[in-house]
Amino acid sequence: MSHDPFLAMYRRSLDDPEEFWASAAADIDWAKPWDTVVDPSALPAARWFVGGELNTCYNAVDRHVDGGRAEQAALIYDSATTGEVRTFTYRELRDQVALFAGVLSAHGVGRGDRVIIYMPMIPQAVIAMLACARIGAVHSVVFGGFASKELAVRIDDCQANVVVTASCGIEVDRIIEYKPLLDAAIDMTASQPEHCIVFQRPMVSADLQVGRDYDWEEEMAVATPHDCVDVLATDPLYILYTSGTTGQPKGIVRDNGGHAVALKWTMGSVYDVRPGEVYWAASDIGWVVGHSYIVYGPLLHGATTVLYEGKPVGTPDAGAFWRVIAQHGVASMFTAPTALRAIRQRDPEGTLIQGYDLSRFRSLFLAGERCDPDTLAWAEEQLRVPVIDHWWQTETGWAIAASCLGIDEPDVVPGSPGRPAPGWDLVALGPDGRQLPPGDVGALCARLPMPPSALYTLWNAEERFVETYLSKYPGFYETSDAGFIDDSGYVHVMARTDDIINVAGHRLSTGALEEVLTSHPDVAECAVVGVADQLKGQLPVGFVVLKVGAAGSDDEVASDVVALVRTAIGPVASFKSAVVVARLPKTRSGKILRGTIAQIADDEPWTMPATVDDPVIFEEISEALSTMGYPRLAD
Repeated sequence: MSHDPFLAMYRRSLDDPEEFWASAAADIDWAKPWDTVVDPSALPAARWFVGGELNTCYNAVDRHVDGGRAEQAALIYDSATTGEVRTFTYRELRDQVALFAGVLSAHGVGRGDRVIIYMPMIPQAVIAMLACARIGAVHSVVFGGFASKELAVRIDDCQANVVVTASCGIEVDRIIEYKPLLDAAIDMTASQPEHCIVFQRPMVSADLQVGRDYDWEEEMAVATPHDCVDVLATDPLYILYTSGTTGQPKGIVRDNGGHAVALKWTMGSVYDVRPGEVYWAASDIGWVVGHSYIVYGPLLHGATTVLYEGKPVGTPDAGAFWRVIAQHGVASMFTAPTALRAIRQRDPEGTLIQGYDLSRFRSLFLAGERCDPDTLAWAEEQLRVPVIDHWWQTETGWAIAASCLGIDEPDVVPGSPGRPAPGWDLVALGPDGRQLPPGDVGALCARLPMPPSALYTLWNAEERFVETYLSKYPGFYETSDAGFIDDSGYVHVMARTDDIINVAGHRLSTGALEEVLTSHPDVAECAVVGVADQLKGQLPVGFVVLKVGAAGSDDEVASDVVALVRTAIGPVASFKSAVVVARLPKTRSGKILRGTIAQIADDEPWTMPATVDDPVIFEEISEALSTMGYPRLAD
């Protein structure tokens, strides 16, 4: 049997997690060593590096200044919407962060206090996050432009002392004023923040309320730099809210110690990025990817991170990503499959790629939605670098399954995000809680304890944490994703568990159906949902978006994909309805809102998702459903 470096490391991470993660923790600077690497008996979830003390901001910024990287680029800000490009060295970033930490301190923010950051993709957002970490405050980033009601809920839930915002954000062809949204949110809150600090962008000057609102630049001009404050490894670093099924968002809590150790380790082991290289996560700081891999991961590693204000298409064209990679010498990039599908739809032959020098580009990582094999093959053919799908969640903070480029040269299995990453003891469980054999679809669950940087509770909602994640399968974290693990140990994430549909007693994965639809040469992306049926319980319905210049007509493609499913999966799927649409409803992070589509089709009550990218799209989806005989969206 040939030696498998990855498997050897993986076994070590499960057989002796204390030794494995203590070794990884040696790459972090500690103010005080830990007493215990892991306390698995801690409730409701294990705690890592108990008794240890450190400062995350020091590890992300100051130690690189002290260690010889002071003049290296730490942060490259590239705004495709304004044309501005600015680079911050590690020294410049440290100085700005220390000053803003002084601003926060002057406004009464201290260790353990909460700060809401409601910002667009500008350097001040990163500076504010790191400044909170510097003084031991807990930040909670809310996606810039989020609706007032949703922002108010988050301010109230974390009892924020201060809100940091900007006068506006830019969305391709429009400016979104943030201050009116923030003012309306504060009016709705029961626990009003004491102060708001507003960064005035040149496009819009926000009105400031005397006594409550303060100008960022004016405050920075009189601030005193603040030193790093050591905190416990088990103290919270941030709260990140994610949508909850009850309508009340879930506040995922991330600690300082385990978070720093795990993210520093992943930069080399998962992404194969070296200190000093340029890494780019094309996400938003409002999402977990932005926290982990725009801000903390690359900076903890001593790499250069790219902060991109723009879109994959439309700023100005479908070559935007390749321009950034070439201009800044990006070695490794992380984006969502939906971004690739948007690029492919506009530039199916990859013509725009040819105009850029991508010689320093080594790897592309994908996550956020399952990557269909057809999109994976297109990216591999066009970019000629490893294209690695990997799977993780807001709750986990980093990859549950991945092909770890820094450990081995892995086999890429189309349709799979790779094998479970070191530290993740993953199994597929049946409804009875028993582990399923290879190839059988079940609930993907991680055996406890989870590795460092996974959530350990929900903010002020410990019972809800247990009920949501730990109660259904005792001894396991329930991911709420369904799939299987094959004979070679590769994970196949097929759908959210509520996207497994039951057609006349047959359990079908919407992911498997979508894989067939995207194999059609004219299909750029698609969604399959299960709708109620009196006879069969549920029936699958497909929505497809065509590539630019598609050869077939809408009706021809719809007919073709129905025939493809019948051939690939069989009559058991009962797949008879497909329709071509101009676009799919998505969250701002690129997740397709399949559940909402199904609610509309089933004529069930539904609410506009808070994170929807464009509310108008539901009218278009309703029209498409009506052509297939399903209820229209009520006026």
